[in-house]
Amino acid sequence: MKKILVTGATGQLGSELSVLSSSYPQYEWIFADRTKISLDDLDKLSSQLNEIKPDIIFNCGAYTAVDKAESERDLAFRINHLAVESLAKYAAANNVKLIHISTDYVFDGSSSIALSEEAGTNPINVYGESKLAGEIACLKENPNAIIIRTSWVYSTFGNNFVKTMQRLMQEREELNVVNDQIGSPTYAADLAQAMIDIIEFRAWVPGIYHYSNEGEISWYEFALSIKDLGDYNCKVRGIPSSSYTTPAKRPNFSLLDKTKIKSVYNLEVPYHKESLKKMFV
Repeated sequence: MKKILVTGATGQLGSELSVLSSSYPQYEWIFADRTKISLDDLDKLSSQLNEIKPDIIFNCGAYTAVDKAESERDLAFRINHLAVESLAKYAAANNVKLIHISTDYVFDGSSSIALSEEAGTNPINVYGESKLAGEIACLKENPNAIIIRTSWVYSTFGNNFVKTMQRLMQEREELNVVNDQIGSPTYAADLAQAMIDIIEFRAWVPGIYHYSNEGEISWYEFALSIKDLGDYNCKVRGIPSSSYTTPAKRPNFSLLDKTKIKSVYNLEVPYHKESLKKMFV
């Protein structure tokens, strides 16, 4: 029986994989939180991997505090770059299949068309820099790895935009949401299923892939969809990013082109509104 190690087990994606795992009893699933897999302690990480001896690694663990990363650069790079490098080295040396999750924040937001995997990277914040460094190290150490860039992840688990909006729309009469950052949300349950579909597929085709739900929207439009589905009375106003300053800059446009993952792995990618409905059911 093949053993799948899921890092970041208590995060959104790890939690959704845990829900799906019972439908795939042909695998032995190891869900590792920070105590089982220490992405911030490279010495420990190496011995932990040797102890678990996985056949497949889903690296869902990451430093994701985008604003905090501006002041915690070393920690962000240790987890998002150096730990990924270690995982990739281990996977290459032990013939382990590795799927590593990355982000749309490797782009600078200057594009006006959906971004393919070949689009030029140019991160504009520390988080994006650390994730890009992880991608580069991953493929250098292990050209047989798969990297999936995703965006705007949400789930019934963890902290995310949808859950924040649900809470605030019940607490407040009015909300301001930025209307000039464009992309597409990703329901973590959909991405989790896509990852399993990839390892179940007849062929393993390494490289970088993009995955988010279909459609092109702003955060403001996303908030309106949440308001409609939740039937909240809160008034939602669209504002420019310049009115909402944060320590880390965000890309203005990071819509991902999913053509490659759909054609190579024969995946169907759900439309963002359909996936959002699933979370509300």
